[in-house]
Amino acid sequence: MPSFRLSRAAVLAAAGSLLLAAPLAPAHATADPYGPLPPHNPYAGPDGTATLHGDTGSSDVTPLPGPGAGPLTSRRIALQSACPTILVGSDGIPVALCTPIFTRVPTAHLLDPATGESLTQLSIAKGSLLGGVYAYLDHRDRLVVVDGDNQLLRIAHRRKADGAWELYVDRSLSLAAAVPEGDAVTGLSPDWEGRVWFATGGGVVGTADETTGAVRTLALPSGERVENSISTSPAGTAVATTHATYLLTARTDGTPAVSWRRTYDRGAARKPGQLSHGTGSTPTFFGPGDGGDYVTVVDNASPTVNLLVYRSDTGAQVCSVPVLASGGSGSENSPIGAGRSVFVASTYGYPYPAVPESAGASVPAAADFTGGLTRVDVRADGDGCDLKWETEVRSSAVPRLSTADGRIHTVVRGSVLPGSDSTSLLDPYYYTQIDPGTGAVTRSQYLGLSSLYDTLQMVGSLAPGGVVYQGTITGVVRIAAQ
Repeated sequence: MPSFRLSRAAVLAAAGSLLLAAPLAPAHATADPYGPLPPHNPYAGPDGTATLHGDTGSSDVTPLPGPGAGPLTSRRIALQSACPTILVGSDGIPVALCTPIFTRVPTAHLLDPATGESLTQLSIAKGSLLGGVYAYLDHRDRLVVVDGDNQLLRIAHRRKADGAWELYVDRSLSLAAAVPEGDAVTGLSPDWEGRVWFATGGGVVGTADETTGAVRTLALPSGERVENSISTSPAGTAVATTHATYLLTARTDGTPAVSWRRTYDRGAARKPGQLSHGTGSTPTFFGPGDGGDYVTVVDNASPTVNLLVYRSDTGAQVCSVPVLASGGSGSENSPIGAGRSVFVASTYGYPYPAVPESAGASVPAAADFTGGLTRVDVRADGDGCDLKWETEVRSSAVPRLSTADGRIHTVVRGSVLPGSDSTSLLDPYYYTQIDPGTGAVTRSQYLGLSSLYDTLQMVGSLAPGGVVYQGTITGVVRIAAQ
């Protein structure tokens, strides 16, 4: 058995059972208890694998199943790089965006779907820390990313006459005139008109129309930084700064305009296990109607953070619910949003090896990684929210919910000292499945020991065929049925 605390998680889940909604229906059921996914973006790749958070609404939900209930096999692919972004296009070929440990030059890898090995790679110009994180696949399976020279690139792949694969820049557009000196693009996502929305760390939000070459921008209030990615839905583009959450739309010429703005409690300082002084959330669109009724983030209140849910159309606050009270109350991860349910994972105390220069000191300076996972449901009438359960699962990756197999998939970090919340370079890691109806761990598979397997709060992508690709600090782990 793994050394994370299953017994306490089970007790907490049982204690909250009177509050639970009905468990998730089996995969063959006709009704989806979590409602629809966000609407498919026609300018993005397949839902579940097109963006770091699955879709342009950043739901962290996938329609693909995991590896099933039978025996599993796992394999580590050593790339000497941290690989936070692993996407899979309609052709079934994974593309990983990684940052090498030594050079820190972002590098795209085309992976063999059968083994996970790198078939070919392409380096792009070095930029900010987050410049090698947020990217997406477009509707033609091209990796869309902004490089360190502020070039908006579409990187395609093809097989050459000799049978070898290659990655190449198929299209580019300069954003240099729109990005202030010393600033860099943090996140990007397409809208429903085919424009690419982007946000810089310094708080500039813009749109790029590659057909006309027009780039239009809006500067958010001075002092507000964008330290996470952005999300798009038919309602508009959601951006969370270190002070507030925004919903923006585009004017006729593409210039961004603020539809609504809502401030939140950003706390007195950055918490340990977070990368900025403010929310750690990429905003999540979700809802039981069209999959985009609401948008949610987690604030940075102290001592207990709150899940904040707003109506997408008006920005009216639906609820503010304290979360992660049973574990470490702080999160650098985007919430899972599906139907009326939201799941929030704690990163409080997670030992990141580096933080952005703008992050500032954390208060306290360090903390144990207690873990925590909370489920909150919006009430059926949309008037408030209810806490459903909390556990202390030590998720070391961004969890993902599969509507196909009815499980939350993540990686759990154990401890060399059983029952301890301390972390070390020798900690074990476990691929883990969780019942979203109860919070109970239903399956755990040992992956490996030591920092070679550190998943560093990166996302695991469920690919066709029940394969899980999980980024680590040194490469990729491929998990599949035997």
